[in-house]
Amino acid sequence: MVQSSVLGFPRMGVNRDLKKANEAYWAGKISQKELLAEGKRLRGEHWKIQKDAGIDSIPSNDFSHYDHVLDHIQLFGAIPEKYSKYNLDPIDEFFAMGRGLQKPQTPEAAAVDVPALEMVKWFDSNYHYVKPTFQDGQNFKLSSNPKPVAEFLEAKEAGIITRPVLVGPVTFLALGKADRDQNVVPISLLHKLLPLYEEILIKLKEAGAESVQIDEPCLVFDLPPKVKNAFKPAYDKLSSLSGKIPELVVATYFGDIVHNHDVLPSFSNLHGLHIDLVRNPEQLDTVMGALGEKQLLSVGVVDGRNIWKANFKKAIETVETAVQKLGKDRVIVASSSSLLHTPHTLASEKKLDAEVKDWFSFAVEKTKELAIIAKAVTDGPASVREELEANAKSMESKATSKLTNDSKVKERQSKITEEMFNRKSPFPIRIAQQQEKLNLPLFPTTTIGSFPQTKEIRVQRNKLTKGEISEEEYEKFIEKEIQDVVQIQEELDLDVYVHGEPERNDMVQYFGERLTGYVFTTHAWVQSYGSRCVRPPIIVGDISRPAPMTVKESKYAASISKKPMKGMLTGPITCLRWSYPRNDIHQSVQAEQLALALRDEVVDLESAGVYVIQVDEPALREGLPLRQGLERENYLSWAVKAFRLSVAGVKDSTQIHSHFCYSEFQDFFQAIAALDADVLSIENSKSDAKLLKVFVDEAYPRHIGPGVYDIHSPRIPSEDEIKDRIQEMLQFLQPDQLWIDPDCGLKTRQWKETKAALTNMVNAAKFYRQKYSKSS
Repeated sequence: MVQSSVLGFPRMGVNRDLKKANEAYWAGKISQKELLAEGKRLRGEHWKIQKDAGIDSIPSNDFSHYDHVLDHIQLFGAIPEKYSKYNLDPIDEFFAMGRGLQKPQTPEAAAVDVPALEMVKWFDSNYHYVKPTFQDGQNFKLSSNPKPVAEFLEAKEAGIITRPVLVGPVTFLALGKADRDQNVVPISLLHKLLPLYEEILIKLKEAGAESVQIDEPCLVFDLPPKVKNAFKPAYDKLSSLSGKIPELVVATYFGDIVHNHDVLPSFSNLHGLHIDLVRNPEQLDTVMGALGEKQLLSVGVVDGRNIWKANFKKAIETVETAVQKLGKDRVIVASSSSLLHTPHTLASEKKLDAEVKDWFSFAVEKTKELAIIAKAVTDGPASVREELEANAKSMESKATSKLTNDSKVKERQSKITEEMFNRKSPFPIRIAQQQEKLNLPLFPTTTIGSFPQTKEIRVQRNKLTKGEISEEEYEKFIEKEIQDVVQIQEELDLDVYVHGEPERNDMVQYFGERLTGYVFTTHAWVQSYGSRCVRPPIIVGDISRPAPMTVKESKYAASISKKPMKGMLTGPITCLRWSYPRNDIHQSVQAEQLALALRDEVVDLESAGVYVIQVDEPALREGLPLRQGLERENYLSWAVKAFRLSVAGVKDSTQIHSHFCYSEFQDFFQAIAALDADVLSIENSKSDAKLLKVFVDEAYPRHIGPGVYDIHSPRIPSEDEIKDRIQEMLQFLQPDQLWIDPDCGLKTRQWKETKAALTNMVNAAKFYRQKYSKSS
């Protein structure tokens, strides 16, 4: 019998219940007991959904109140001393590491002031994990009430035997880093960490767990020798515990593992191995050839990263290929990765066009797909004839729909010339003209774009959606919001203003709603980080811009501003990556279509009197193929060309900015330079300023805003703290090169903390402006 398996399930709940509970707890509106009870309720619901769908291996310990890697940091006691010294309650310590904590002194407790741990993208997804941070002399200690055991027993009590999920020891260490001013090599800690895996696995066996999923996704990387060589001792040790611990299934995803085929014998004595055949179906034969004699293969044939229905015909053919070689009892039908990256259920979508809705499958529906595929292979296609016929009709509908093709878009793409990718003049000429037009001081200050989206903004937007106010009333409200934001920036004495984006619901959805080729959901939320959820639009057809998208608001803001106003756009790669893209044409084609639409918008902004334009590409790094080679080179080529196509239509005197999320840019620095943006802002506030050395080594000539404080935390940095950060940056950047800004947009923050942090930032910039003015 072919069994079915889910590698992980979304955590938020059908109505973002976890987000609401977490935020209520942070605001002091619910108790810890109520928060934990809501988590338990959600876990129970999610296990039942999978059981009712007919899933054989249901995961546990995939749930987290913030992040699953952060769960493991706490599970293994890898808690930096700056958090542990406060002796906080475990859940508060957990959240302090995830989002920072700032509490005044009370008669009962000392003041607390700690920033969050660094947060980076989970492989090439839009999910963010908290990076394990290790110290010299690092030790580990298993928590007193291990979460994987507690949640397994919780499910068992509800009548469901789950398969607990653990991040594997090699991946946990490989994804970590040494803390600032520490020299520890994370993978060297393996011998200290392995005993804790032994301990937790023995506890799970004693609790009744039959198998455990060990996630080792770092196998899809080009691994350094020390990391690659760590697999053998790690899994030799775990294999030696056979009988004392549950059966182990090692899971890989987001890429192929063929290039690390010499590692596979390390797993040959384990129960099973999972591979992602949605991303890399060609790896099947090689991996099957490397399996142990009785080892199971979990084949990931239902996409855990996208919302399109599985093609049953193709999926069944793939599974049957594995069955022919291994037999039914050695094959598991699985999701390609955790379903964390997909929305909860399609049943919540009441407004989607029926034809388009029939093409989609969200997490709940994907569990049913897995059960159907497993049954089709086990009992034959006749056992699920109706389901297979319905699926075939969906595939045919999508392939032939008029919604997907626009001849005018294709014609415009065919007329793109090489000249359209290049600015008129090189940077030295451009920056001289820009300085003459903008007259900016040394260490210019700005923000990344958005300002806090207040409850009132959301209420008014909701009223417009429901028809309770007119378009005219809403536009007047937005104008007043822009006036307020401009006035606040005047009071703060920033140098380049933004209009604050009060009219925007999301930095991708807002643009998608104004472009052809997109469709939108009402409840298809997915977790980005912590309690932050996004509702990605879905690209279903060719893309074009029927009319200007942002010009009205930016033009108005510029007309009431005393200083330069920055127009804010989302770049083509981010619009692509933060949507669910089409799976019937290459992503480079979709990116080029987006670039042409944005090119028109950039030119229109300039014509409207907006001479600083920021085209954000926070997802550029996220889209980078995980391994070196031709695929990565090709991606960077078409991604860079798409950005350049979108911005190259303006005059030299118009300043083009771009923003990038997270600081891991060393491995594609040449592509960043090739964008030819006049000013880059990067999210480097939680990283070591030494990472900026690459800009020195490569003699990067243009301007940079590395981000002087972390906006993902409510914590307010002091003026001295920001001064210290700037001083660190000046070790690697020239004074006339450095912009002073937060590390990301301020949409999720509150006004009180925003004003306080920006006041400190501006004062710090003025301190250095005065210092360097005197020395010149």
